[in-house]
Amino acid sequence: MDQVVELYTDGSALGNPGPGGYGLILRFGKHEKQVSQGFRRTTNNRMELLAVIIGLELLTRPNQTVHIYSDSKYVTDAINKGWIFNWIRTNFKGKKNVDLWQRYLKIANKHQVTMNWVKGHNNHPENEKCDQLAVKAAKEPTQIDHIFEQIEQSSSN
Repeated sequence: MDQVVELYTDGSALGNPGPGGYGLILRFGKHEKQVSQGFRRTTNNRMELLAVIIGLELLTRPNQTVHIYSDSKYVTDAINKGWIFNWIRTNFKGKKNVDLWQRYLKIANKHQVTMNWVKGHNNHPENEKCDQLAVKAAKEPTQIDHIFEQIEQSSSN
C-alpha cells in the first residue's frame, strides 16, 4: 500500500482584504516540508485555498493519496459538500476566487484527495504551526496576488 501524504494548511489576512499569507506542512513518511508565503493584498479565503493548492502542487508523483487538514469551512465544505460541482455546472457564476478553484481542480484531479476539517485555534499542533507560518508570512509580504488586485481594481472603477 502506498504511503499517505498529509497536508496541513492555513491562511491568514491582516484585514480582509489586506496583507495575507499561507502556511503549510507537507508530510510523507519521515519527511516533512514547511512552506509559507505572504502577499501584499488578498483575502483570508484566497490564502486558505492557495495553501491547499500549493501543497498539492509540491507533490512530485501523480496519483498520491493525500489527506488534507484545513480549518477553513470555505474550503472543506466546498469540496466535502459538493458545492464545487454546482459551481462548475454554472461556470462559477457569481462565485469568488474562480482562478484558484480552477487551479485547485486541475491539481486535485491528479491525486486521491480527502479533505478534513479541523477546528482552528484548538491546540491542534500542525494547525497551530500553519497558523504561525501564515501570520508571519502575512506580516512580511513578498508576493503580489495579481488576479485579486486586478479584480479589486476593476470593481473600484
